[in-house]
Formats: sequence, C-alpha cells, structure tokens
Amino acid sequence: MQNLPQGYSTMHLISAKLTVNGITQLKQLKNMDTDKDKNSNSENTGLVEVYDTTLRDGTQGEGFSLSIDDKLMIAGILDELGIHFIEGGFPASNPKDKKFFELVSKKTLKNSKLTAFGSTRKKNVSAKDDAGLNVLAETAVNYITIVGKSWDLHVESVLKISLNENLDIIADSIGFLKSCGKKVFFDAEHFFDGFKNNEDYAVKTINTAFSAGADKVVLCDTNGGSLPDDISKIIDKLKTLYKINITRLGIHTHNDTDCAVANTIAAVLGGIRHIQGTINGYGERTGNANLSSIIPNLELKAGFKTIGKKRLKNLLKVSRLIDEISNNTPVKNMPYVGESAFAHKAGLHANAVLKNPSSYEHIDPSLVGNNRRFLISDLSGKSNIEAKAKELGLDMGVLSASQEAELLNKIKELESLGFNFESADGSFKILLNKYSSEDYKNKEYFKLIAFRVNIEKTVDKNIFSEAVVMIEVKGKTEHTVAVGDGPVNALDNALRKALVKFYPVLNEMKLTDFKVRVISNKTKSGTASYVRVLIESSDKEEKWTTLGVSENIIEASYIALVDGIIYKLDKEETI
Repeated sequence: MQNLPQGYSTMHLISAKLTVNGITQLKQLKNMDTDKDKNSNSENTGLVEVYDTTLRDGTQGEGFSLSIDDKLMIAGILDELGIHFIEGGFPASNPKDKKFFELVSKKTLKNSKLTAFGSTRKKNVSAKDDAGLNVLAETAVNYITIVGKSWDLHVESVLKISLNENLDIIADSIGFLKSCGKKVFFDAEHFFDGFKNNEDYAVKTINTAFSAGADKVVLCDTNGGSLPDDISKIIDKLKTLYKINITRLGIHTHNDTDCAVANTIAAVLGGIRHIQGTINGYGERTGNANLSSIIPNLELKAGFKTIGKKRLKNLLKVSRLIDEISNNTPVKNMPYVGESAFAHKAGLHANAVLKNPSSYEHIDPSLVGNNRRFLISDLSGKSNIEAKAKELGLDMGVLSASQEAELLNKIKELESLGFNFESADGSFKILLNKYSSEDYKNKEYFKLIAFRVNIEKTVDKNIFSEAVVMIEVKGKTEHTVAVGDGPVNALDNALRKALVKFYPVLNEMKLTDFKVRVISNKTKSGTASYVRVLIESSDKEEKWTTLGVSENIIEASYIALVDGIIYKLDKEETI
C-alpha cells in the first residue's frame, strides 16, 4: 500500500486489486459526493455521527478474518463512503493491529477520523504505568475509544474490585489519555444490564467518565439482550431524572435478540446522535448493529443525515466489497443491500409493481444502489414474464396471448420437475427466445450425437476424468476427447474443443461457478433423486447462469453447459 504511483490514490489500488477477483464496481466509488460532513453541532443540524467498528468488533465474528492489507482497503472504502469514525483495531492486543495503525497513519483520510480501541487500566496499576494505555497514547490517531465496566455484577464478580475502585479506574484512564492530547470515547460496557440491576451506579460510571474529560460516552448493550422499549425508557430516564446531556452519548448494540438495528434507531429517536455498528452486521455471536440497515433507515425513514443521500447510493457496492474482501457470501435477503431486497416473485406483486413500484417497495431501490428484480417460478403470472423479459432486454410484444399462456404453462411444468428459473436468467432467456421467434426455435448451433465420461483412479491414487463428445456442427461430425479436473470440467473441455473452430468467441467464455442440489422426489430419494445443476459462466462483459435437471448429475451438467454456450453464441449474434 506504500509508494503509490503519482496521481494514484488508495482507492485506485483497491480497485486494481479487486478487479483481479472480478470486482469492478469499486471504480464507481470515486464518483461519490466528496463534500465533507461537519461532525460538530450535530444536535442542531440533525446529523447522526456514524462510527464503524467493522475492523475491530466485526473481526470478532466467526468466519470473519482480515489481513493488514484487507484492513487498509476497507478503511479506504469506508472513508469514501463518508463514515465519520473508523475504529481500526486494538493495537495493544496484537501485532497486526499495531502495524495497521503504523501504515494507515501515512494515509490521508478525506472524510473519516480514525480511532484506536483499548480498555481502561488494569487494577493495582496507575494509568501512566499501564502498558495498554501507553500503546494507545503512542498510537498516531487523535481519537481513542476505551471500554470500561458499568455493570456492578462485572465489577464485583469479574474484576473482583469495589465499585468505587472501578470509578477510580475509569477516571484515571480517561484522565491519562486526555493529558496525552487525545479525544476520548468511553464505551460503557453492559450499560443497559447494569442500569437494570443498579441504575444509580451505572449512571455514576457515566458521570465519572464525563468528569474525567470523556468527549463521548457510548452506552453498550454488550449482551444484546435489550428490546427497543428497554432502550427508550432508559434513555428517557437519563434525560429526565438524571439530567444527562443525551447528545453527548452514543449507542453500541449487539444483535442477540435480533433487535440491534431497532435498538439503535430507538436510541436516536430518544436523542442520541452517535451510533456504532458494522457493515452488514458482522460481529461476535449473532453480530453487531448493521449499519447497512441503520444508515438508510435514518436517512430515508427518520429524516436524519448520516453520510448524505449522494453517498448512500453506494451502500450496496460497499456492502458487497466488504463481503468480497472478507471472503464471505452476501446474505440475499438482507434489507436494502440484499440481492432479494427488491425481488418480486408472486404474479400479483409483479403486476402491481409494474403499475406503481411503491405498491410493494418501501423505497426506490436506486437510493441505496440496488435494483428491482422480477423472479420466474411456478408462482409467476403474465406480469412476471413481461417484467423479466424487459429486465433482460427482450420484447414480449411479439408474443400472442396464446403464446404467452403456452410459455407460462411451460415454465410451471418445468418448475414442477425441479427447474428453478429465478436462479438462472441465462436459461430463462433461451426459453423465452424459443417462444418469441419461430426462426430461433428452429435454430441449431450444434446437435449432440453422443457423449461419454470416464472417471478412473490411477495406481498413484490420482483421480482421472476423461470425456468423449461426438456432435454435429454445420453438417460436420466432430469427435473429441478431453481431460479435466473432474467429470464436468472434462465434459466442458471436450465440448469447447469440438466447437471452438466453428465459434472462436467461445475462447472468451469461462466457467466461474458450479452448484448441485438434490431435489426431493416422492418416489425416489438419496442418490436416486433428481439433481439440479447451476453453472455460472462469464466473459469479459458479464456473467450468466444456466441450469439443468436430471436423475443423472452428468446429464444435468451437460444441459446446463449447453445452455451456457448457447447464451454466449446468442449474445454474439446480436452484437
């Protein structure tokens, strides 16, 4: 990440690295609005500060791990998105986070302030002699977040110290960091549990932190066990009974009751103007508050400003990029940024959306960078087919009413056999073409004569796959043999070998994903069941998915492979 060529930013390097993995949408991030948000006077402007802890709390989630380079990339992405505070990690806990702060300090963030995380001093050690606090004091950032106890149960049962001694630890730790010129956020750990158990003491921890100079006290629902009503009532009590300036407080919730987003919004509606969470809700156990939902909820629903509406249009891209960098599969049904967030399957819904999108969409998908999708299945009606055809760039006006009905019945019939067109736009487009054009129905790029696939295990215990394909192409018989890493790869190689001399454009095409699913069958089960194969193919311009269904996995794979090839050849004919 160092010594970039002249004229290149961190985001250029991120885009270059991710393009290798097929991620090109990051280039568009540079078109974001770059007006800086002002973080001060948030109580007067309606601004809610967004504090992202993906790089620290997010990495505590199962299956979420980041290298130093990954963290540097994500920091750049979050900065471009306009996040106000980025918590980079816990430099006193591991060498990787310490090195991250050394490297990131050499970068210039345009919109975000970097924060280092740590904890209050250990008992029986003064703050100035505490090793962890000294690491924080030496870290090249202006903002420090430290976590301390606010639940009397933890103080007496976990730390095994007196309640007053814990208050001294809080005051001493914050005072030391302030004396080093740092701005300090105090995370009041387990605050809501502590308040329910001993509210006077929980409030004392807040007041002690403020008296020691804390710039912000963040109320943490660390166990994730609170409900929105709990949050609202406690915040209201802090305002009315304890006369605490709510705008100096923040909220940090976990998702153990699936209420982290709702709890955060309840806190903001109660007057809090600083929220903490992670992109896509990554985090320990069931995760942290999901900023991918909270930010649009506040911007589009509750009337607050967070990152601004122009940057909000890049939310989906950022969500997908962080999934990609962390090697996690995007959650399809995630609100706002999920692939299914604006997908319509029922015919009644599709018909209504075509007439008025707001009938079944709570926002315009483009506001968060997403798209409307229409799914094809046995639940589909005429409207689904028309909408899907339009989405794929096809004209349904050429079909008569009887052709439309015939196509719909055919889709329902194939779906009942195990086909799943909502996951295979490529195969659906081919099917649609067959019904919209007599010429297409009679078109044949090649005809199968026979194929055979052998799988052998050699004496050195290697698995050997060989495919033999005999096809007729333009009146000529082609007989080819190819090997592959597996039976499907061998079959694909043999098909390409036979076809590429007639259709050189197939050299541009490659297989990028292969999925198999057993389909439940009333008369057959286990290895005798039908299987559905989904194959994702790509070229330099796009990706497409095709499918095949059969009792035989090789035949199902062949059907999907052939559709993938036909899709590519159809596409080239229209260019």
